[in-house]
Amino acid sequence: MMLRFSVITYTFGRLTTKKHNKVMKKLIFLFAFCIVVTNVFAQTAPEQLKKEGNDAFNVKNYPVAYAKFSEYLKQTNNQDSATAYYCGIAADEVKKYAEAVTFFDIAIQKKFNIGNAYARKALALDAQKKTAEYVATLEEGLKVDPKNKTMVKNYGLHYLKAGLAAQKAGKAEEAEDCFKKVIPLDHKQYKTNALYSLGVLCYNDGANILKKAAPLANSDADKYAAEKEKADGRFKEALDYLEEAAKISPENENVKKMLPQVKAVMK
Repeated sequence: MMLRFSVITYTFGRLTTKKHNKVMKKLIFLFAFCIVVTNVFAQTAPEQLKKEGNDAFNVKNYPVAYAKFSEYLKQTNNQDSATAYYCGIAADEVKKYAEAVTFFDIAIQKKFNIGNAYARKALALDAQKKTAEYVATLEEGLKVDPKNKTMVKNYGLHYLKAGLAAQKAGKAEEAEDCFKKVIPLDHKQYKTNALYSLGVLCYNDGANILKKAAPLANSDADKYAAEKEKADGRFKEALDYLEEAAKISPENENVKKMLPQVKAVMK
């Protein structure tokens, strides 16, 4: 009897376990299904995300704008170039500079507000101290939109500063190259400053050539004459740069003072 009872108990236990497993499987499936359904209905529709992003952007709530725009673009596979541009601005405002670059690139690729997209991308790169990429982006952008005021200003300022730094470090050729990059820009002040700086640089170079050649005046007349010709060539370059600066900005006091000095040494 004891053996029989044990068998019956064991059998009953097996049946109970099987039934329990089936019930658990059904519960797990139902639970998983509920989660999926909940997520589907909980996910905000793309157009609603875009609207909420626009509303937040318009009141300068950039953290929310960035969150809404970026999720909207993710759901729509980055197809909306305008929203990508504004998402880039929002990202920049919350100091997500790398993300800003990504979204401005989308706007650039799709040619939305392309000049400003380049300008803002460059600024986001500058914020990351990626100077080479910053300058390259400005150069690329200026080819597309040469009159973009932000890019003209930032590009010109970069090379004026770089030229002055090189000049102070005694790197005359590097300084000259930097100043020359500013001349084609459509910016009166920067162009005048670059032309004036080139005039001063050429004048100083000519003066240095003459100074070094001075001892040759009595000992080697031919060599002195050759060096003086080089100096005169640099003085002529200086004069050309300064006269061009005077045409652009006749009121510039530095240019007005420098011109007579160069003309005097050329007599």
